[in-house]
This record gives sequence, C-alpha cells and structure tokens, in this order.
Amino acid sequence: MSRRIDRVNELLRHEISRLIAQQIKDPRLRGVITITRVSTYPDLRAAEVFLSVMGDQMTQQTALEGIRSASSFLRRELRHRLTLRYTPFLTFALDDSFEETEHILGIMDRIRDEKPDHGPEEAH
Repeated sequence: MSRRIDRVNELLRHEISRLIAQQIKDPRLRGVITITRVSTYPDLRAAEVFLSVMGDQMTQQTALEGIRSASSFLRRELRHRLTLRYTPFLTFALDDSFEETEHILGIMDRIRDEKPDHGPEEAH
C-alpha cells in the first residue's frame, strides 16, 4: 500500500470520527463508536470504513444501520473538509478484529491452563 493511501485512510478515519461525534444526532449512534480503520481503494474513489461498537450484537447492528443511513451526509461533509480530487464513496462494516483477538487469547489461556507447570527450566 502506498504512503499516500495510508495518509488518506488516516485522514478519512479522523474526519469521519469527528463528524460522527459532533454532527450526527441519530439516536442509533449514541453508544461508544470507534472508527477503527479505513481502507481506501487504490483509485481513491471508494473506501470501506470499519467501526467498533460497544454493546451486544443488536446494538452493533443498529449503530451500523444508523451510520449507513448517514453515509451521504458524511460524504457531502467530507467533500467540504478535504482537499481531495475525489471524495470517496463510503461503505461501512463492523470491525470484528476485537472479537477475533479475544477468541485467540481465550484459546491461548486454555492451552496455558491445560499445560502442566514444570517450573523454570534448569540450565545445563
């Protein structure tokens, strides 16, 4: 990935986070919502925005619906705030990397708990 796309991704992540916190009044977005990352297509005309929502699965889906309904507003606001040739079309998805990390850590904990404790290895 190019450094330019990295910079655009970070800029979009920052601006979308600010817009959600300051401009959107949708009650579906009242919980703790974090834009975890943005993945812009190489032509910079579209970007996938990943978000993490605190709460159960229903809360997460409701927030995702709310943010999707605000996508045209977000794109219009980004057009005014950013100096890009194209303002990317935005798609939104829940970022499940936190759940995956928790699952992997849980597996590692179970493996560690099942392993007999031999104490520190003796030096030969």
